[in-house]
Amino acid sequence: MPRQSVPLSQLRKNLYERANEIGRHRFAPLNLPSETMNLRNIAIIAHVDHGKTTLVDQLLKQSGSFRENQRVAERAMDSNDLEKERGITILAKATSVDWKDTRINIVDTPGHADFGGEVERILSMVDSAIVLVDAAEGPMPQTKFVVGKALKVGLRPIVVINKIDRPDARHVEVVNEVFDLFAALDATDEQLDFPILYGSGRDGWVSENPEGPKDQGLAPLFDLVLKHVPAPTVHPGPFRMIGTILEANPFLGRIITGRIESGSLKSNQAVKVLHHDGSLLETGRVSKILAFRGLERQPIEDAQAGDIVAIAGLSKGTVADTFCDPSVTEPLHAQPIDPPTVTMSFLVNDSPLAGTEGDKVTSRVIRDRLLREAEGNVALKIEESADKDSFFVSGRGELQLAVLIETMRREGFELAVSRPRVVMQKGENGELLEPVEEVVIDVDEEHAGVVVQKMSERKAEMIELRPSGGNRQRLVFHAPTRGLIGYQSELLTDTRGTAVMNRLFNSYQPYKGELPGRTNGVLISNEQGESVAYAMWNLEDRGPMVIDPGVKVYQGMIIGIHSRDNDLEVNVLKGKKLTNIRAAGKDEAVKLTPPIRMTLERALAWIQDDELVEVTPKTIRLRKLYLDPNERKRFEKTRVSGAA
Repeated sequence: MPRQSVPLSQLRKNLYERANEIGRHRFAPLNLPSETMNLRNIAIIAHVDHGKTTLVDQLLKQSGSFRENQRVAERAMDSNDLEKERGITILAKATSVDWKDTRINIVDTPGHADFGGEVERILSMVDSAIVLVDAAEGPMPQTKFVVGKALKVGLRPIVVINKIDRPDARHVEVVNEVFDLFAALDATDEQLDFPILYGSGRDGWVSENPEGPKDQGLAPLFDLVLKHVPAPTVHPGPFRMIGTILEANPFLGRIITGRIESGSLKSNQAVKVLHHDGSLLETGRVSKILAFRGLERQPIEDAQAGDIVAIAGLSKGTVADTFCDPSVTEPLHAQPIDPPTVTMSFLVNDSPLAGTEGDKVTSRVIRDRLLREAEGNVALKIEESADKDSFFVSGRGELQLAVLIETMRREGFELAVSRPRVVMQKGENGELLEPVEEVVIDVDEEHAGVVVQKMSERKAEMIELRPSGGNRQRLVFHAPTRGLIGYQSELLTDTRGTAVMNRLFNSYQPYKGELPGRTNGVLISNEQGESVAYAMWNLEDRGPMVIDPGVKVYQGMIIGIHSRDNDLEVNVLKGKKLTNIRAAGKDEAVKLTPPIRMTLERALAWIQDDELVEVTPKTIRLRKLYLDPNERKRFEKTRVSGAA
């Protein structure tokens, strides 16, 4: 049969339509209907360094989320540079895995109490939690903090005893400690009947028995999640969702992550945002719906109730706000957030070296950056001073504020920050109340005495003392937050680096009186220029230095620690006098003692109320609040007369 000839114009038209069809399939958003798949939403909660992020790595690998030849960084969920450097999770993140036709949304949460504001919100998105406990350390303060929140909202957790291969593992005692912890937190009978798995997140296996078998990998955990965790509860009604995680994207703008409580959401759908008090914040359209698929977020056309998604297109809605259909009038209830306990002053850098290392130095850009941070972090509170050149930043602890400062300096900001101060409250009878923390210190037996002595000096009350295995003891105190500022470095010195301290906010209690402060004064530069090794060598008798030779200094800058309790102004620029006389032994090389290195956290804890830490992208300097010596004297007279 002769072949029919096709006109060239028709052939071109067919090719063009086929190319369009292929293009639509290639670049169209994935439309994965949620209703055809079973869903489970879980969070992984544990104390710092108990292995949450490492376990998530293994869950992603064993569920087939990665290609066999795909290179994946260790602790892949810790995407932030500071998280990788410090080995801690700072920001909560979501991912998902597929297992036996069920999609499991997993939220990796921070393990440090300073970032607990993230955890409290995340628990409203999930239906259960995997409580990861170290087989040697047992439940620690952050475990208690997060588990208490999870039990309060009615979750039934799964307990995984991790690091079972440690030589000092004591899994039987740890299981009993976990049960006692649940009971102390008023768990219900259903919550107390928690399933237990043993395993090693690093090696990628879990089992119902501590000895194994190990060849099943993490399959027992996946199967237990499907069996134990209920499917998400879907409420009737139109689209509603509480914002839980906020982030900024340079292409999509503000992205809000949350769980859809009811209804469904389609791309380009009109929505409105309600504040938690019911007032209308904004109306708009959802430009993108992003679903979590492994480590990536992929666009989808529509999402159903129960799924955890991220949406873009709205400019004002933030964490704890309700994103909903225009017909909705009542906002959803958001979990209350514990109040901040520590505050610091962020000031514009006014030193003589201001603007030489950073490009963001004005109060306007600092203010905008702080307000942007507070939008996504509900545990932070920002207040502007009357003179508009300083800001009061309140948070959960020194670490949270130090991470914010470190992030800002890496972005090119220059600023000066004050010593952390605790946030006081007034009681019902007008009495002054201060925050008190529960402090757990694990220490070798030989150093327990000095720890008890130092904590008693800080007005701490001992609650418990018991052996924790391996010739170590666990000391539990209730201590005022004021007394713990700066104690971490002193504790490590007293115990030769063997002690581990963990803190957790406990309650507000009556003011416990004055605490002993720093016993040493400081050495202050009286001139501006570059430090000279010869001058520093001559000053070594006065105390150790905190700067190197050849660095820029200015009047009022702290260059060392005085060996006595008073401040001393010194000349660190003085060079050796040159003469034409040479004698044996006079021209030896100057040998300097290495200076004390002041990290950001150590500097914040060490300075006094009349001192500041100057933070730039390249340098951390210590300085006096008033650089001029005459102003310092006037300030001291005013302070002494006011105290009198």
